Amino acid sequence: MPSLFAEMARLPSGWVEKVRIHWEQSRISAIETQAERRPGERTAPVVLPGMPNLHSHAFQRAMAGLTEYRANQDDDFWSWRNAMYAFAEGVNETSLLAIARQLYSEMALAGYTSVVEFHYLHFLGEAREGSSPKATAEILLQAAREVGIGITLCPVLYLSSGFGNQPLGSAQERFHLSVNAYCEHLRSLEKSLTAGQRLGIAFHSLRAVPPEAMRDVLQFRQAWNPSCPIHIHIAEQVAEVEACKAWSGTTPVNWLLENFPVDRHWCLVHATHMTQPETLALAGSGAVAGLCPTTEANLGDGFFPMEAYVSAGGVWGIGSDSHISISPVEELRWLEYGCRLQRRRRNLLCGTQSHVGENLWLSGLQGGLRAQGGGEKFLEIGALADWVVLDCQHPILAGRSGEFLLDAWVFSGNRPVVKDVVSMGEWVVENGRAKNEATIAESFALVQAAMFRSLRSRQA
Repeated sequence: MPSLFAEMARLPSGWVEKVRIHWEQSRISAIETQAERRPGERTAPVVLPGMPNLHSHAFQRAMAGLTEYRANQDDDFWSWRNAMYAFAEGVNETSLLAIARQLYSEMALAGYTSVVEFHYLHFLGEAREGSSPKATAEILLQAAREVGIGITLCPVLYLSSGFGNQPLGSAQERFHLSVNAYCEHLRSLEKSLTAGQRLGIAFHSLRAVPPEAMRDVLQFRQAWNPSCPIHIHIAEQVAEVEACKAWSGTTPVNWLLENFPVDRHWCLVHATHMTQPETLALAGSGAVAGLCPTTEANLGDGFFPMEAYVSAGGVWGIGSDSHISISPVEELRWLEYGCRLQRRRRNLLCGTQSHVGENLWLSGLQGGLRAQGGGEKFLEIGALADWVVLDCQHPILAGRSGEFLLDAWVFSGNRPVVKDVVSMGEWVVENGRAKNEATIAESFALVQAAMFRSLRSRQA
């Protein structure tokens, strides 16, 4: 039975010195406290629970930086979306595997130990007939397996281009599966899962999935897997909110809460634009608010009502979404910084503790674990053997311990501070290097360069 001796570990009970963690296969089997190091035993200075990434569109990693120029005077989310559609046309099986492997490798290096993949790119290449949704989905499962991180794959239902069941545009056809095909797709993927891999349900958004289709899929879920997670984009943009009000007479989050039994199995991604009653109602539902601050900032979405939501007991987690950045600490710090910029005050998201960095890490962890649907334990018996070892020799961490160490990492550190990462009991990062990192990066670089040339050729 493998074990690790930690000089200090952040257990559910708090910071504990001299901890020995035992695990069998993918789960923690025993934890000793007040332990003494054994000769030759593997040792870590500081162990933290690994962070789940609750929202990812893998293919978008390869387009990071391609939309950072002004195409017109009214550049916004919707013009970015058009650029994303054009980029998606160039994704094929080979490039998707290279992109996903690179992305998941970067996630591991940054301290993410699992990912929820919100996957709507069902058909690849120029023609639907030449691509299989099952094969496309299996590419993402393969990439996570090769890198070594856990994955909750959430295939996306995408049926319409706007509220009122408007027809899909030509660029959206590659996202389409009928309700029956979607449910069969979920069933077909069950046999493709390996250890640490799960399936969930995803509705792209209220504008993209009519109510009757949502009800049909949720009825299917009740018989198929009634505890699997349910994810949905919602209230990300003001235009989306206004269109929902024109269609239904109310706002997106309010409409969803009034028409569906939203509970702890749901993850509402973004939920940026909410009224105060909506904010309180969402917090009381037990659902997770899936927040992606670097993407939301990059797209100009707006500020999530963080302080009001947290004060009402709302659960939240973080994702890297479009992958303009892949760093859990950057996502966390921007949640706090957004509040500081709006309030012109400091140290706002400290919860019942006084240390903001630690509170952000533990709160994001709670929401991420709930959103991925695999249980909410961490660094305790029965929990997945997922953790991060920090490099305490790094200058920004030197001399720090406990809460001050987490504060230092969240507010002044990034990827170089992560020394080792264990996901599902396997060492996926050692001494700052991920499994097959160089080979994965080389493959990605070739694919990204070829995709850029192709995109520029099609735009010419």
